[in-house]
Amino acid sequence: MANKNQTVLIILRFPKWAVPLAFFAMALFRLPLMLNGKISFWRLMGSGKNGTFDTRPDLQQWAILLVLKQPIETFGGLTQVQDLLGRFITRYLHFCGAKFSGYFLQPIEGHGLWNGKKVFGELPRKTDYEGRIAIMTRATIRLLKLKQFWENVPAVATSMVAAPGFETSYGVGEIPWVKQATFSIWESRAQMVTFAYKQQAHRDVIKKTYDNNWYSEEMFTRFIVLSHF
Repeated sequence: MANKNQTVLIILRFPKWAVPLAFFAMALFRLPLMLNGKISFWRLMGSGKNGTFDTRPDLQQWAILLVLKQPIETFGGLTQVQDLLGRFITRYLHFCGAKFSGYFLQPIEGHGLWNGKKVFGELPRKTDYEGRIAIMTRATIRLLKLKQFWENVPAVATSMVAAPGFETSYGVGEIPWVKQATFSIWESRAQMVTFAYKQQAHRDVIKKTYDNNWYSEEMFTRFIVLSHF
């Protein structure tokens, strides 16, 4: 099951006093991550107030996405995550009093691009996996379509949280309102599919997305959740 595209999603929660330091970190961490030989792809992202696309930022919550060059066979939790991030980033986050949580993930299915790249490698569009599953949907929204897009978000967010099988979700993004991603976890593929393709509010938004050409780029990836920290 392990392969070189194992992924780590790190959710960071900063105390209120450290919010300015969190903003600074999003610039300061770029060079250490670029020089990190353990990862093939990374992104520093902010978070929305709710666990999906959201116009209101949560300035205390931030995220780091890492795609690993080499697989991890056993998972040691927070210590392992800190080792992947490197000493400088880890010490900075400890100074800020940031709390860590997140997931080790195995990408198994997907399509689309992230800034023109297949960051999780070559993936089939579908497999026979039916168990607990995580989904990442990422999109770049066309500037002229922003108003239409954001007017349709609340209904989907509300219906997702109430959907059978829903466990948790996070709304993250590289650029506020424009480059957005939702990460969610479901008890099973069947329950995720029921929400995605049979729940009316979500079906309506999917149709509007393609009818109105809201996205200039999109990516959809499914993962097995290997470990939580």
